[in-house]
Amino acid sequence: MSIFSNDFENRGSGIAKNAPKNKGIRLFFEIFFRKFWKLIELNMLYFVFFIPIFLILASLSFINNAVLSKVCAILSLMLFVVCIGPATAGMMKVQRNFVLEKHSFIVSDFFKGFRNNFKKAVAVGFVDCFIILSVYASFIVYPVLAERSKFMYVPMVITLSLALVIAIMNFYIYLMMIATNLSFKNLIKNSFALAFVALKQNVITFIINAVVLTGMFLLYVFMRPLFLMLIPFIPASFLWFVTCFNSYPVIQKFVINPYYTSIGEINPEFADDIAPGSEQIFEDMGGKEKPIEKRKKTKGKRIS
Repeated sequence: MSIFSNDFENRGSGIAKNAPKNKGIRLFFEIFFRKFWKLIELNMLYFVFFIPIFLILASLSFINNAVLSKVCAILSLMLFVVCIGPATAGMMKVQRNFVLEKHSFIVSDFFKGFRNNFKKAVAVGFVDCFIILSVYASFIVYPVLAERSKFMYVPMVITLSLALVIAIMNFYIYLMMIATNLSFKNLIKNSFALAFVALKQNVITFIINAVVLTGMFLLYVFMRPLFLMLIPFIPASFLWFVTCFNSYPVIQKFVINPYYTSIGEINPEFADDIAPGSEQIFEDMGGKEKPIEKRKKTKGKRIS
């Protein structure tokens, strides 16, 4: 039936409840376009927690008093370090629902993930910020020291390698944090193991994220107004959506499913809506109904 035609009598066979679902890249784009406006809403919410970064820049640029400027910058940095981890946990809680094709209330689910994982997420966020600052410092300090001794490139390579591993661990640690009750120690251990076990997924995720981040950097350099216009709305939620889509099935395979197998149960994420052995009163007839043929029009009056 179409709302743009006068033909209200034809009806197809419907959509079968157990019809095969799309997989891989088709499923990715199916969910992405279906959740596009939700992703924008989620990005705007996540972007709020990056405001301290702009406060740091404003403090250093527009406050003439040197002491006050540094105090404001330090306080803004501390606020960012404390909030970014829990905000990412909230982001991943919503993204997980998207990937599992479950309904999500963006704001309430985001802050539920924020609150419930606050302590663990603050610790992970602190480590992430420390690594980012270390990488930034390595590009400044080590090349200067290397002018005296080429050996100083060795700690630079070690720092960059460690940063790469931690970046890949971030593909998993926040997702496991919001999806399981693992201790902080086990979160670290499992995310470290998955950084090497799922090489294919990790490489794909890393390359896509690197391409997007490079594109955003080029926009910042050459088309700054467009960069400033886009950054509140889409890039972060898209990057985390790619990460969640590629990484959560790995967590299901190596962490969640083995747990339920060990206790003799089925992962509720895969369980059917109707429990095995329960009586089914109504049957979904989607895909089984016979199409209704269009009624032939007759001249004259029709007796009803």
